[in-house]
Amino acid sequence: MIRLNVINGNTYHAMTANIDAQARAAARPDTVIITTQPDAGPLTIESYYDEYLAIPGILAQILQRQDEVDAFILACWGDPGIEAAREITSKPVVGIAEASLYVANSLGAKFGVVSTLKRTQHMVEKTIEKVGLASRCALALCTDLPVAATEDDRDRTLHVLEEGGRQVMAAGAEVIVLGCAGMSGLDGVLAERLGVPVIDAVAAAV
Repeated sequence: MIRLNVINGNTYHAMTANIDAQARAAARPDTVIITTQPDAGPLTIESYYDEYLAIPGILAQILQRQDEVDAFILACWGDPGIEAAREITSKPVVGIAEASLYVANSLGAKFGVVSTLKRTQHMVEKTIEKVGLASRCALALCTDLPVAATEDDRDRTLHVLEEGGRQVMAAGAEVIVLGCAGMSGLDGVLAERLGVPVIDAVAAAV
């Protein structure tokens, strides 16, 4: 039996619940999923400022549970604080951005990322560069979706992601990565509509 602490980087309870559902759906039957969120921090992470505010709460979750679980998953696509997280525990720490990009890289020559607000463009690009796969990215596309909308308005989110998916495919992507934990659970219908693999980042990490 493996015990995974899946940590939503923000404090939005609806997103934590969705992350928990998708993590459980992806896990083996003998895997225990413990999904948590910081006790304090930003409601959503949509800027470097938000990210830096979120990191102390994320690290506190790891310190609190490192003797109770076998590994940690940072369920925020920018993998906030992942380097610091790996300093404070000897357990594996998996970021959903890293995991989703590695999976995408194994499925096609080029992948594309569809993410949230356009102001996060630099954050998304730097995340791909940090993982070392910038040369394999056909397009990193940020949209007009606020992070909260990925939970609050699933129909609009699905529409935006489908349109964005077609854009990254036109740029040469053979695989699409959903660049926000709040988009979890939409991969199946998008893959059916677009005809290419679509990576749910939470599922990839689990």
